[in-house]
Amino acid sequence: MDIDTACVAIAADIATHGHAIRPGFVAREELAPLRDHLMAWWEEGELRRAGIGRGESWQLREDIRGDYVRWIDFSTPGPFSEFLAGYYEPLRLACNRELLLGLYEYEGHVTVYPPGRFYRRHVDQFRGAQHRKLSVILYLNDDWAKDDGGELRMYLPDGEGERVLDVLPEAGTLVAFLSHEIPHEVLPAKRERLSLTGWFRTRDGLLP
Repeated sequence: MDIDTACVAIAADIATHGHAIRPGFVAREELAPLRDHLMAWWEEGELRRAGIGRGESWQLREDIRGDYVRWIDFSTPGPFSEFLAGYYEPLRLACNRELLLGLYEYEGHVTVYPPGRFYRRHVDQFRGAQHRKLSVILYLNDDWAKDDGGELRMYLPDGEGERVLDVLPEAGTLVAFLSHEIPHEVLPAKRERLSLTGWFRTRDGLLP
C-alpha cells in the first residue's frame, strides 16, 4: 500500500473510531536513521526529563511520568525533516481532506522510557488550549516482544462506559487519535522504549 492510500485509510479509521492503529506504517529500514539519531542524543545526554502541565503549572512528577524527551526542530535538514515531508505531510493532508480538521503544523519530540518507567492516564490536550487536535505516535523499537511490555493503553468509548485497548510498541507501528477524546497511558517496559511522539495542531486553537 502506497503512503497516500495508507493515510486515507488512517483518516477513515479516525472518522469511524476516533483512532487508528497501523502496524508497518514505516518500514524498518526507513526507521533506522530516526532511531540512530535518537540513540545518539540519548547517549550524549541530550534528552531531558519530561514534566506535566505547561507554563507556570509545569512540574516534574515521577509518580505520574518518567520519560525523557528531546523536541525536534523540523526546519533543520536531516532525517526527521525528511520523514515529516514524506510521511506526516501526506497524513496531514489526508486528515484535512477527509475529516476537515484544519490541521496546520506538526510538533513533536523523540521519547525514551527507561526500564520500569511509565506515564499515568492522561489526555493530550491542555486545559485552556485546544490547538492539539490529532496525537500521532510512531514506535522505533526494534525486535520488540510482547514480554517486553511498554504497551500504550487506550481507554476507548464503549456505550455508556469504556473499553481498554493495548498496543504493543513495535517498530513501524503508527497510532493516531483525537487528542481531546482518548485518555491513554504508557505501561512500564522491561527495556528502553523509543518513539517519535507529537501532535498535529490548528493555527487558531487557543482559547481566550
